[in-house]
Amino acid sequence: MPLLFGKSMLSYRHSYHAGNHADVLKHATQVLLLNKFKQKNKPFCYLDTHSGAGLYSLESEQAQKTAEYQGGIAKLWPLKQEFPELSDYFEVISHHNPNGQLLHYPGSPEIARYLLRQQDNMQLIELHNNEINELRNNLGFDNRVHIHHRNGFEGLVGLLPPTPARGFVLIDPSYELKTDYQAVIDGVQKALKRWPKAVIAVWYPILAEKRDYSEWLAYKLSQLSINNLLRAELSVEAQQLEFGMHGSGMMIINAPWQLDTQLESLVPKLLDVLDADGQGSSRVDWVVEGE
Repeated sequence: MPLLFGKSMLSYRHSYHAGNHADVLKHATQVLLLNKFKQKNKPFCYLDTHSGAGLYSLESEQAQKTAEYQGGIAKLWPLKQEFPELSDYFEVISHHNPNGQLLHYPGSPEIARYLLRQQDNMQLIELHNNEINELRNNLGFDNRVHIHHRNGFEGLVGLLPPTPARGFVLIDPSYELKTDYQAVIDGVQKALKRWPKAVIAVWYPILAEKRDYSEWLAYKLSQLSINNLLRAELSVEAQQLEFGMHGSGMMIINAPWQLDTQLESLVPKLLDVLDADGQGSSRVDWVVEGE
């Protein structure tokens, strides 16, 4: 999740960051979107451009090295009864932690797989050689799951429009390279040409002041030919000048009806739990408001 200039895009492993505050916001939003699509009996397709391994051990060397989950899901887990709107999210986590002790954390592919119905399907894209092998081991048993070993931005366009032509896309690159931001803009623009009715959810980091591109990303997305653009952001500590990721956000294009109301209620509640130093903040607003 940090923006590490000059490193290979294949150096990123999400196992260091699984279950952190950014995952909580991303996956909470993902679950709300999945439930929107499940309100109708019609099948839908879920597409994940940067899938990772799909499931993570919080006891792994990587997770223990950073312990980022301690500032995310570990804070929220004991308070799950206070978040009935996220009951499905906690159900997936409970499934992988049957003894109640928080030892495993599901990534977005596994959350989607668990919550999808039999008539739905999912397309998962991952480029990293180790991650793709783990993804296949973790989710490959399910015949609704289609796994593609390819670049996420290229695969996004290449797999569209899906069958059925109803559904949503999650785009959440590591942003290790500054070029990922432009790749998101280009990918969204091309995707909407092939699948104009798609709901597209873009995750992004909110970084230290000198490295932050979140406002630039919002502006560039707002300049595309889109119906609406909903933004939800959660920062759990004060912004630094040079380094660090103190928050993250979700931009949702073609946001479903009343998703804004749900997030306006949920995100401040998450801030109350996850705020690390009393200087965190949150916002939910329309960058582009539909007619």
